[in-house]
Amino acid sequence: MRYSECFLYIYINNLLKRMKNLIRIHCTNCDKVVDVEMGTSLLEVSQMLALNNKRPYLAALVNHRIKELNYKVYTPAKIEFIDITSSAGFRTYQRTLVFIMQAAVAKLYPTQKFYVRHSIGDSLYCEIEGKSDLSEAECRDLYDAAQSIIEADLPISREKIPSEEAIAEFEKRNMEDKIDLIVSRGRLYSSIERMGNDIGYFFGALAPSTRYITHFEVRPYHRGFYISTPTRSHPDTIADAPNLNKMFSIFDSYSRWVELLGVRTVGKLNKRIGDGDAGELIKIAEAVHEKLLSKIADKIGEARREKGLRLILISGPSSSGKTTTSKRLGVQLQVLGLHPVLISTDDYFVNREDTPRDENGDYDFEALEAIDLARLNKDLADLMEGKSVEIPRFDFVTGTRQWHETPLRLDERSVLIMEGIHALNPRLTPSIPNDAKFRIYASCFTSIAMDNTSRIHTTDNRLLRRMIRDNATRGTSAADTIGRWESVRRGEERHIFPYQEEADVMFNSSLLYEISVLKPFAEPLLREIPNSRPEYATAQGMLKFLENFTTIPTDEIPPTSVLREFIGGSAFKY
Repeated sequence: MRYSECFLYIYINNLLKRMKNLIRIHCTNCDKVVDVEMGTSLLEVSQMLALNNKRPYLAALVNHRIKELNYKVYTPAKIEFIDITSSAGFRTYQRTLVFIMQAAVAKLYPTQKFYVRHSIGDSLYCEIEGKSDLSEAECRDLYDAAQSIIEADLPISREKIPSEEAIAEFEKRNMEDKIDLIVSRGRLYSSIERMGNDIGYFFGALAPSTRYITHFEVRPYHRGFYISTPTRSHPDTIADAPNLNKMFSIFDSYSRWVELLGVRTVGKLNKRIGDGDAGELIKIAEAVHEKLLSKIADKIGEARREKGLRLILISGPSSSGKTTTSKRLGVQLQVLGLHPVLISTDDYFVNREDTPRDENGDYDFEALEAIDLARLNKDLADLMEGKSVEIPRFDFVTGTRQWHETPLRLDERSVLIMEGIHALNPRLTPSIPNDAKFRIYASCFTSIAMDNTSRIHTTDNRLLRRMIRDNATRGTSAADTIGRWESVRRGEERHIFPYQEEADVMFNSSLLYEISVLKPFAEPLLREIPNSRPEYATAQGMLKFLENFTTIPTDEIPPTSVLREFIGGSAFKY
């Protein structure tokens, strides 16, 4: 064989080998298809495509599964790169900043622990062990320490190592909260994150390096400080300072309470369950709810005596347990000799075909205009005047209005309880004087955390509740519930959260043990979602999240528990 023929043979052979190693990538951001070599990272794919995006991409969805940008692809895939304007991107941004802040605290306070307690609006409230009055100067020091880490452009990587090695790493840094969770999971291998000399244990994607965090603020708040970042809706500006004192008080009191019980983190909760203490935790958590509702009933009784109170309004976001809260409060009011009468604003929905549409053309069930306001206010006025009223009942399966067989009439001892997402909106009941109303905001403020730096999102807790309930009672698939969740959340931001601080009292319907109960109900529903659906990413994330919880059976959950509204077996009729 001549030299030129030999060279051509080698060239063609290498080309064929290379072609065998090529995989096809479809990028939905630019609707382009490109062939890349197996083992190419997502970051390299984005650079190859020269995507022009105003903000840096933080992670990507690969076949509808969230992946970090250093993830390498080995099979054909559909890829969507995400930035801070997406839900997953925003969480990636906050999660990465928490890792950076963990390192900053370790640098300034090497012997003290760092806690991410909970959210305040779009900000995160944090504390440092032993520090109860952080000054502006100390917060500036924290900001500067974090900023220096960002400017160093430290790579962030994830690696899977034997769990015993991970435990040894965390023991060196006195991170018992991570160890508790790893031990309770009982896995041979665990994934950890590295950033310079710091290690983390996070539950979700992180940015590929520290330089991806471009905007944040650190300000003193209560016993610690809050971290503000840009938001999905305003990605180029820092979120305003939080002004949610009532909500903070609820979050804080529950956080302190679960800490006193010794179950502030999932690892501690799993240990108590493993030790056979689940029944005791259930009894304590339910007793707390009963005590709080009793106190609220006493306030209502006092307001009725002083002001002639007739209407109790209970609002809260989707799946916050408003209905069961209404019914349990009704029982407490009967103890005071009152006659509670319950109605729901949901029963005043217009027929489905008359429901307003959102900007995407979908039914907007969260809009105030989805309620027949004229009929509602006429019925309320008639009831207050002692008239007999035929109350509607909305059939969610058929999407039509039905009617109760027996008309409703209030007597001298009656107090009307009306619950619904718009209950605190003054536009809902303009005909009723403010002095005649008592406002309650109910929500599911998740009271335990994964560990000291990874909180459990209240929205995730509520999504689990809604997914399980709607599948059982409304025939809605988990995929459809997840698909509508973004619209539900937009509705809450628009119609519920602006009025939450107007409440006379707030009630936290969260139960510290509940995700351990919801787990076996949710898992089969999530597994049914195929990877062809965009909801697959959320489903897989929730399945990985649920893996961290030890299951609690339903045997000891009382029939009056708010959890029964979602898993069935309630003593109340809905």
